[in-house]
Parts: sequence; structure tokens; C-alpha cells
Amino acid sequence: MWRFAGLPGAYYRDWLRVAAEEAHHYTLLADHLATLGHAYGDFDAHDGLWAMTERTAGDITARMALVPRTLEARGGWMPRRRCRRGWPRPATVVAVEILDVILRDEIGHVAVGNRWYRWLCERDGLDPVRQYAVLAARHGAPRLRPPFNHGARLARRLHRGRSRRPRRRLSVPPAMRQRRGRALHCDDSNPTPAP
Repeated sequence: MWRFAGLPGAYYRDWLRVAAEEAHHYTLLADHLATLGHAYGDFDAHDGLWAMTERTAGDITARMALVPRTLEARGGWMPRRRCRRGWPRPATVVAVEILDVILRDEIGHVAVGNRWYRWLCERDGLDPVRQYAVLAARHGAPRLRPPFNHGARLARRLHRGRSRRPRRRLSVPPAMRQRRGRALHCDDSNPTPAP
């Protein structure tokens, strides 16, 4: 986040909020895996998002175009879909509830990335659609393939000019709340104003 200096304060506030939500996702997943006798990191996972952050380390416009708007957008939809059609076990019900929280947050993360990508393009006099194609080719971004979660795409406002983060209250899924005996939540009723 601090790699890119000299941006409006709202940029840093937005990404600090995203970082806090990502930490919450980790906690939900790590706690659930522990109930199954596993630890976070026990299973193989791809490193596409991390690899793209390394490839875009020197280009903030590319980072905003390709990490939240491409890789996180895709990742927020696929795991839940695979889990729902997967194993019909009680542990899967909890996993789907956790993935629902993550999907809800990822919609906001993609919206933040989209907003700052458009802001950067406007600042630099670039057409966002044309520039996206240039950046995707330059940095080897994966080609977007269906299925698409069109409802989430509209919530992220990927097809519209300006994005605003949806207002919502996040909570731990009911099954996790019962097990842990407390509810963790993030009140997002006062989103960061657009720059």
C-alpha cells in the first residue's frame, strides 16, 4: 500500500480497510480449518494474485487494473461455486457461510480497485477500457472466462463509470458465531468518500 506515495488520503484509507477485511477472512478460514484438524497453508493453492502483485510492483495503474479488478474479482466467485456443488457435509455448510462473507467483502474490494483505476486513468488522461487491454497484455493477466457472477459484477460496478462501496454490516456466519460464542462485525455505514 505504501509502495505508491503521493495519492489522496482516501486511497490509503480504502486499502487499510481492505487489509483489515482480508485479515478477517484469514481468521475465519484458519479457525474453520482448525475445526477440521488442518491449518491454513496445509493445502496447495495457486499464487496468481501474488505473482501479479510482483509484476505490477512499479505501476499503480496496472496494479489497480489487474489485481482487484481481474484476479480478486474472479477469485471471489469461483471457490463458493465449487464448494456449493462439492461435498454435502456440515463442514461445507460452514465453509459456504464463510465464503459468503468473503464474497460480500470482495465485491467491495473490487469496487475500490475499480474506483481507483478509473481515478488514475482520468488523472493521466487514459481511456480505462483501452488501457486495461494494454496493461493486461503487458503484464500477462489471465483471460477472463465464464462463468461470471453478473450480480456481483453489477455491485462492483465494473461496467459503470464510478464505483461506490455497498453499505452493509458484516458478521461472522451463524455457525461460527455459535461455536465461538461471540459475533465479530465491521460496520461500514460510513464509507470513504470518493476522491
